[in-house]
Amino acid sequence: MTEALWTSVDRYFAGLFIGADPALDAAMASISEAGLPPISVSPNQGKLLHLMARMCGARKILEIGTLGGYSTIWLARTLSIGGKLVTLEAMPKHADIARSNFVRAGLSNMIDLRLGPALETLPKLHAEGAGPFDFVFIDADKPSNPDYFAWALKLSRPGSVIVIDNVVRDGRVTDASSTAADVQGIRRMNEMIAKEPRVSATAMQVVGSKGYDGLAVVRVNDELPRRA
Repeated sequence: MTEALWTSVDRYFAGLFIGADPALDAAMASISEAGLPPISVSPNQGKLLHLMARMCGARKILEIGTLGGYSTIWLARTLSIGGKLVTLEAMPKHADIARSNFVRAGLSNMIDLRLGPALETLPKLHAEGAGPFDFVFIDADKPSNPDYFAWALKLSRPGSVIVIDNVVRDGRVTDASSTAADVQGIRRMNEMIAKEPRVSATAMQVVGSKGYDGLAVVRVNDELPRRA
């Protein structure tokens, strides 16, 4: 089993279930041409996010970590008229590229890109009453994942779905003695989720063109009926 084989399988499924997509292909090309890190979700992962958001009937989506807007486009395409996606990006260069991609995709009217560190923007969203969000995708700096999850839960409702990318880190997540900030951030978040009675969660390993990693899927539990 090699990454070359995983990539070949990814391309096989993408060709079957996705095919050519001018807006998405242009977004991915713009990310590469601008020299942004090659860390966007793969086409198959983008389609998975799209389907998950549709399955939960999301009308309000929060994305923490925009990069060039590739995953944002996948998610925004689930929204019907009146729907809204708020995406948070700390880097001005990334935000500029993402905005151009949103315009090209015809989705700029549905997307509210907030520029600035997410841990400064999230409290502002809460103060504005921007939530609750039906679907949250977390894909930003991993050391801050515990804080991102705490805010995602605060900005959610019963039935909301929270998806966190990159939770395996080539298997390094199992190393409790790791001194890597990304690994420890993910481990702390996983422990928070496991102890949080308001949610139900799982995580899975994923291989493909992005290598070996994984994602966590969290559902905010329905409120328990009040006793008389």
